[in-house]
Amino acid sequence: MGWDERLFDLLDDLEGQAEAMYAAERDAELADRSRAEYAAVTLTGRLMASVGREVLLDVDGTGPVRGELRRVGTGWCLVAGDVGDWLVPLGAILAAQGVSDRAVPEVAWSAVSKLGLGSALRRLADEGAACVVATRGGARHEVVLSRVGKDFVEAETVAEPAQRLLVALASIGAVQSREPG
Repeated sequence: MGWDERLFDLLDDLEGQAEAMYAAERDAELADRSRAEYAAVTLTGRLMASVGREVLLDVDGTGPVRGELRRVGTGWCLVAGDVGDWLVPLGAILAAQGVSDRAVPEVAWSAVSKLGLGSALRRLADEGAACVVATRGGARHEVVLSRVGKDFVEAETVAEPAQRLLVALASIGAVQSREPG
């Protein structure tokens, strides 16, 4: 082997080492970027990508809520269960199973998906549907929702004699409509 072949072998070896160092550096940078971007993923985004899937939510004060995830809005989701639909504030979700590995960024949400919990509760109030309001403290109230304020919902209890009940939105664990759909 001549000196020129040894020189080319040395240069090839150095080039290979440089490529390996660049690849290792690039992989580390990509991993850092991936972690940084994932830090911006929200529970709402993950749930938004899970619409149509069977999910199991562990809800504060309510326990397990199982069914098809039908809709997700700003701060809430709707799960169609066997007995009725569950309206669950996202802040009451302790854990979720069955969700998609993907997420939908907020810029891709429809205008309807940007409506808050109050809008969903107003729809139930407009329908006059019988509901169970479960609080995060574990209380359950069988009611018919009547009006929704800024930070509370007003309802009439089903039990006789009917009484007016105000429930703070922040205390709601879930609202179950007794009529599916």
